[in-house]
Amino acid sequence: MKTRKHNSAHIHCSNILYNMNMLSSIIYFAWFFSEILLHRILWAGDQADKKKQDKGSLAYIWIVIIVFINIAMYVGFKTHFYILEGVLMPRIGLSVILLGMILRFISIMQLGRLFTVVVTIRKDHYLKKDGIYGVIRHPAYAGSLLSFLGFGLSLNNWLALAVVFIPVLTVFIYRISVEEKMLAAQFGEEYTNYMKHTSRIIPWIY
Repeated sequence: MKTRKHNSAHIHCSNILYNMNMLSSIIYFAWFFSEILLHRILWAGDQADKKKQDKGSLAYIWIVIIVFINIAMYVGFKTHFYILEGVLMPRIGLSVILLGMILRFISIMQLGRLFTVVVTIRKDHYLKKDGIYGVIRHPAYAGSLLSFLGFGLSLNNWLALAVVFIPVLTVFIYRISVEEKMLAAQFGEEYTNYMKHTSRIIPWIY
């Protein structure tokens, strides 16, 4: 009788883990595919000029993402520094990925034609200061970082979380700094005043 209950519990746990792995794979794919699609659709214009203003930040971001996502997944599979036992933390992590995607898409929709994947000034460019941009200056980057945080949490491993999130956060901060220097040069006092009343990526904190 005990053996039968034990086998039943083992099968139940195996089903839960299988379903979690399937769900994780679907969400990871949707997230990565959406970023690649955005990059392909929104990449436009004179690449030479954009490279000068970009200062290599886009390339750095992609290199860091590819390298450290793979390292984090390896660390997550090979070590057992659990954040929480069970499937709760992976579920929270996947939810955070989705929240980050939603924030990023809303930010892109609100910015409209002014949004680019490279650091550049479009024709008839103006400073967006309403909607979500009235609170944080870089909500699309905030959405991306939220998704990377969720990815680390979904691995349910403290070390894997640090391995993926710290390098990604560092390279995004560099990217933001490059972009803000360009915007300050373009819009002058209007942008510096805008900076005084908004946060970079975390409302009222940073």
